This record gives sequence, structure tokens and C-alpha cells, in this order.
Amino acid sequence: MKIHAPFAGIARFAVADGDSVEVGDVLAVVEAVKLEAPVVAPGPGIIRRSIHGDFVDIAGGDVLMEIVEQ
Repeated sequence: MKIHAPFAGIARFAVADGDSVEVGDVLAVVEAVKLEAPVVAPGPGIIRRSIHGDFVDIAGGDVLMEIVEQ
């Protein structure tokens, strides 16, 4: 399943490519104008990151990463 940015801003990632995650784990934080929104895992799986750097400018709806089945 693809994980999209909730809005435009700067992304800071909490997981690396290949990490295993469970439901509710924080994957990234998107920050814009002093507003921070955590991006959480909707299901379990292995992370495949689309964007590999931290503090990257993103647009709302950009694909941040994908969670694949274990």
C-alpha cells in the first residue's frame, strides 16, 4: 500500500528502507508552518521508501513510501 503526504511541507522520516512496521507505527512527520502531522502505518509490512532523504520538500499527495507484505 502506498503512503501519501497529507499536505505540502517538509518530510522527516522515522523509518528506513527495509524496516518492518506494525499498525500505528510512526513512519514520518510532515511539517508546514509550525504544524506537524505524523504519518502512521495503516497496516503491517516492510517499508520501501520512495524519497530517501530527510527534510525534503514535498507536495500534498506525494508518495512518501510503500508498505509491502512480509
